Amino acid sequence: MAWSVDEQLALTASEAVAAIRTGKLRATDYVATLLARAAALASLNALTVLNMEGALAAAQRIDALSPDEKARLPLAGLPIVVKDNINTAQLQTSGGTPALAGFTPKTNARSVQRLLDAGAVLLGKANMHELACGITSTNLAAHAGPVRNPYDPGLIPGGSSGGNAVAVAARIAPAGLGTDTNGSNRIPAALTGCVGFRPSVGNGGAERRYHDPDAVLPLSHTRDTVGPITRTVADAALLDAVITGDDALPAVTLAGLRIGLPAPLWDDLDPAVEAVARTAQRALEAAGVSFVEIGMPELMRLIEQTSPVTAHETLDDMRAWLVANDAPVQTLQELALSIASPDVRKVFAAILADPFAPLYQAALTTWRPRLQQLYASTFATDRVDALLFPTTCLAAAPLDEIRGSSMVSVNGTARDTMTAYLRNTEPAASAGLPGLSLPAGRTADGLPVGIELDGPVGSDRRLLAIGSACEQILGALAPPII
Repeated sequence: MAWSVDEQLALTASEAVAAIRTGKLRATDYVATLLARAAALASLNALTVLNMEGALAAAQRIDALSPDEKARLPLAGLPIVVKDNINTAQLQTSGGTPALAGFTPKTNARSVQRLLDAGAVLLGKANMHELACGITSTNLAAHAGPVRNPYDPGLIPGGSSGGNAVAVAARIAPAGLGTDTNGSNRIPAALTGCVGFRPSVGNGGAERRYHDPDAVLPLSHTRDTVGPITRTVADAALLDAVITGDDALPAVTLAGLRIGLPAPLWDDLDPAVEAVARTAQRALEAAGVSFVEIGMPELMRLIEQTSPVTAHETLDDMRAWLVANDAPVQTLQELALSIASPDVRKVFAAILADPFAPLYQAALTTWRPRLQQLYASTFATDRVDALLFPTTCLAAAPLDEIRGSSMVSVNGTARDTMTAYLRNTEPAASAGLPGLSLPAGRTADGLPVGIELDGPVGSDRRLLAIGSACEQILGALAPPII
């Protein structure tokens, strides 16, 4: 059968793979359609590099395989975008900053390589907040540009994995691989109507789900992780399974699930966001979920005490990546000289001054374990399968190309943008938990709202299964009209 452009753009990752593996859709045709889509929507600045020749060549290799060979590839012909801070040997890994523009590492990150080995096609590198030091993706580097929300190009898409989320939401690609340090996958997913997954990190040892040593331009080895951004939970689970080698999701039914509602993460929300989230909660309750109100009064104090971890670790971790990958600049001082975005220059000035060094050990060895114990006791004592709350306190804010959208209004009060958007996503990251943001609906103004599910460390596949069951009730958002 001949597939129309609209039919191809509507395919989820799982549907696209099934169509290509069964011979109903040629990978070459599908990739060509998406490359044309990317070119037509270049004004969104979702990508820093479009892999036109390489993607078509990879798709041709997939089409040349026998049906049996395609059947053995879990991602046969699936076009993906990879965030521009994740190592790719084919394309640049610039971190969205001028000093690294055009720099190509020698090898792929392990997570990327596993996707490619499974048949995925690298469509391009996704734009991002410069050096991942922000959550708006308002990047002023000449080779990047500010990423624009496809639901309203005058709004931010969230970040720092904003390009991934925009590419997926705008139907430029069915799936992407981003990174999440404090919320960088989940925030843009929430603001663009996508699914964003942060896998378990735990204490960074055996509990770390994705292992990509020296293969991601880092902020914090304690918190950084790669993770999928997709349009459905099933697609996130598909990429997760390929990267980790896990089997099918466990069976989960909503009836009988106990899900906690942590009070600090439901407090002081924008009314439009709270209305959508409460409607989603009622729909899940009608489907059989039992909700449990949970106080966690000490949560935000513990988060504040653990915050020096990222700020201090960037200094050594980013320097180590530059050296290990033989980057064109070898020190943070050199890197900082060409930073294009004013908000990132300000962040880097603080990083280089390293004011949090005296607080780092206490944050890592005292406060972080207390935070992890709080979560462990909450899951055990309250007997909850997961925690649920709005991913962000507000929907997408106006894009300010001059100041990097440094202030936003929440309930009529001016707040620092980064602090406001990170409030609900930082806790899981600080504790090393898995977190999954999925669409809850849209505000009266048509802006996407996400809800997040957090689970115990190591519960990733069950958390994805819970998210998939919730998704069946909440449904998918209508695509943006572009």
